[in-house]
Amino acid sequence: MAFDRYVAICTPLHYTTLLTGSLIVKVGLALVARSVAVVTPGVLLILRLDFCQNIIHDTYCENMGIAKEACNSITLNSIYGLSAALLTTGLDFAFISFSYWLILKTVLQLPSREAWTFGTCGVHICVILIFYTLAFFSFFTHRFGHRVARHTLIILTNLYLLIPTTMNPIVYGIKTKEIRIRVIDILDSSLMKQQRTGNLK
Repeated sequence: MAFDRYVAICTPLHYTTLLTGSLIVKVGLALVARSVAVVTPGVLLILRLDFCQNIIHDTYCENMGIAKEACNSITLNSIYGLSAALLTTGLDFAFISFSYWLILKTVLQLPSREAWTFGTCGVHICVILIFYTLAFFSFFTHRFGHRVARHTLIILTNLYLLIPTTMNPIVYGIKTKEIRIRVIDILDSSLMKQQRTGNLK
């Protein structure tokens, strides 16, 4: 999304030539391959552990949540999990920040102050900040926050998984003119139906 915004704002005339269908497919496949490559060692490290109990105190099978239930040492799991999180999430955050820095630089150079509106960029930045703040806090508290209450960890994990994913469609739906008009039309027609049925009664 950050790359899409960068191309749309910084080089708008080259948008269709730069963001081709094949490039989007390649980027998608590269992201899937990266995810598989990062997750697989964590799963293999879990498989070597012996477990004292079969109860996971979390709402989903989070890697460190499972590892904490093991009887033997989970130091290697913790080191790998933290390294993988910092490398992948940290690199993503660095690239996104760099693309938005380029966008900001381009926008501030525009002569018209009316062009200084960020639209979906500002909303995207807010969603990203919420996600990464909660994600990093969750990563670090799972590994170092031994005094943090278990229910707090569960709430944090759920927040960083649910808030950005539920906000994205709403945010981009509201920002898209066609969707906004269609929703208003549906609401208007349903209000008119209610008024008609109310009048008939």
